[in-house]
Amino acid sequence: MPRIRPGRVRTKNTNRRAPLLLSTMAPEDFNVRPDEVKSIACPDCRTWRRIMGDKVLKVREHCISDKVAEGEKHTICPGSDQLVEVDIDVRRWQFKQDRLLRDAMPQENRRAARQFYKPLPAPAAPVSRIQAEVTLETTRQSYLAHRKGCTRCVGGQHCTDGGVLARRYVLALQEEPAHREAREQLERQERRTTRKQTAPAVRKAQWAKHGGETVEKANNLCTARTSGSLSEFRGPGLPLAPQDVKAHDRRQAELGKQYARKIPATSAA
Repeated sequence: MPRIRPGRVRTKNTNRRAPLLLSTMAPEDFNVRPDEVKSIACPDCRTWRRIMGDKVLKVREHCISDKVAEGEKHTICPGSDQLVEVDIDVRRWQFKQDRLLRDAMPQENRRAARQFYKPLPAPAAPVSRIQAEVTLETTRQSYLAHRKGCTRCVGGQHCTDGGVLARRYVLALQEEPAHREAREQLERQERRTTRKQTAPAVRKAQWAKHGGETVEKANNLCTARTSGSLSEFRGPGLPLAPQDVKAHDRRQAELGKQYARKIPATSAA
């Protein structure tokens, strides 16, 4: 596949017109797709011409007549070297153009050539193979119904079907404590969830019933502090000085003498 090189602007000359804004043109009169060569329909001669340049975009210089090779005069189109400014959202413009092209296609081209059918649903299982929910009560009822109508199931003897039903009933008996615990746990969880959901409404109703004047009266009935109590949190005040000062000083002097006698003995050891 040949490489498409970007067109280079070989001259700085322009036609001295104001830049051509793509927003003022019809969407089908230019092509600025990222992966294709930029082109535009010249507003003067209405022929498709290439847009040159990478940053500074210009309409390529061209002639008005396409028959110069047959001897006609070479006349430059006034739209040559016209500055072009891309002031549109290219992605939105491209999406709109793709949708217009898709809508303009014939119906037979837009339809898939191969017809796809929905898969047929699988046949339902026969009734004999459908397994209902196994519970303690269902296994007990099925076992008793079989024992009642079977002549071979007498005493501790069982037929083939009776043995299967008996084993199923024993298995349900063994699993019943675990099932009961799971059901109780689920019920407790549902009660906690319901309690959490209804707690705000209950507290609101209690406050509406007992609030207001009732709370104000209860606050007004608070008893005063007793004399001698510093605070309702600290309790009553306690004496900081001894009651008998002389006895206290005498006791401290005796303790000092005892400590003085013990210190030399300890240092000598």
